[in-house]
Amino acid sequence: MSCIPGRPPLKGLRVVDLSTVMFGPFASRWLADYGADVIKVESPEGDSTRTTGVARERGLAGSYITINRNKRSVVLNLKQAAGRDALFKLLDGADVFMHNIRPQKIRALGLDSETIRTRFPRLICVSLTGFSEVGPYSGRPAYDDIIQGMCGLADLMRRQTDEMQYLPTVAADKISGLVGGLAILTALWARERTGEGQAVEVPMFESMVDFTLLEHRGGNAFVPPESGIGYARVLARWRRPYRTLDGYVCLMPYTTAQWERFFTEIGKKELAVDSRFQSMASRTQHIEALYAIVGDAATTRTSQDWLDTCQRLDIPSGPITDLDRVLDDPHLNAVGFFQDLPEADNKGSARLSTPGVRFNGQLPVLHSVSRLGQDTRQVLKEAGLDEGEIEALLSCGAAYESMPQKSEIGK
Repeated sequence: MSCIPGRPPLKGLRVVDLSTVMFGPFASRWLADYGADVIKVESPEGDSTRTTGVARERGLAGSYITINRNKRSVVLNLKQAAGRDALFKLLDGADVFMHNIRPQKIRALGLDSETIRTRFPRLICVSLTGFSEVGPYSGRPAYDDIIQGMCGLADLMRRQTDEMQYLPTVAADKISGLVGGLAILTALWARERTGEGQAVEVPMFESMVDFTLLEHRGGNAFVPPESGIGYARVLARWRRPYRTLDGYVCLMPYTTAQWERFFTEIGKKELAVDSRFQSMASRTQHIEALYAIVGDAATTRTSQDWLDTCQRLDIPSGPITDLDRVLDDPHLNAVGFFQDLPEADNKGSARLSTPGVRFNGQLPVLHSVSRLGQDTRQVLKEAGLDEGEIEALLSCGAAYESMPQKSEIGK
């Protein structure tokens, strides 16, 4: 598929997404941002993130808008046969069907991959779960905290700080969401070559164990192991922002040449020929001592002095930026990283981040966010239902549509 300037690369792709919270919706957000028509099918209660955190209008919390922009909202009660029949109508014109419902519950609804693909053989059916169905953990509930603990991330924090801690971000949800998006695109490519759909399983636990082990496996990857698990450079307690005369700074000499220039700059040229620091392997072995040297040197100058020095010496460095100041970063503003939704709710706009990935030099356009059930009628009409059928679904509670507000979002 060629990428035409001004045409989103995924335009024409239709995704029916039953997923909620963060994991699945983050995966489908990537597809929606780059042009896919993502139809978010919600229960009558709606995705719980609609009311998680601060909101100016009920059902449109800031976190919901961030994760679910550029999608359309349809409400179907899948506990009713009529609601499931309406979903089948949507799937008849879809390329991807995705959900994060546990295996036993999705089978009870008759929406498991085996059943769906019998009826829609070209459909990509994606199950985003906590654990693979073929293992003993299948069907267990899973949230970010649980997976961070089970995949080893909390233990990495212990190894560095002596205390079990979660990362202060929903890393498992977001990373697994990216894996999910990649898996969907991989399956679509396979269908382009074979004409057949795929049953895709994206388990958080396995995805996060693979992510966590990448650099930490090291010599433990051999049979028998050549070393213990854990990448010393990353786990070193000195691996942190360095305190300067007036704050903190990020310093990262990495290559042998960069270390030689750094040692000369701080008046310790002899360290360049110290056997502990002459190669990547030896530096990794003595990383605590090396980082301690950097930490001591950092305290002798201001942060700006170090940034100027590192730029002169071609040594990677950067300032410490708090989250509030990131929003005003001159580079991000220059590249158009933040975009405004003029009518994010009935009280005004929202300013959201983009993924940053460009196709033919263009960022995705953030154009809309839907209230619960805002698009139900239109999407069902597109699926081939007439007005009488739609009214029947609405009247029996198998479907729901929101009432028009003072300003319809992005319309």
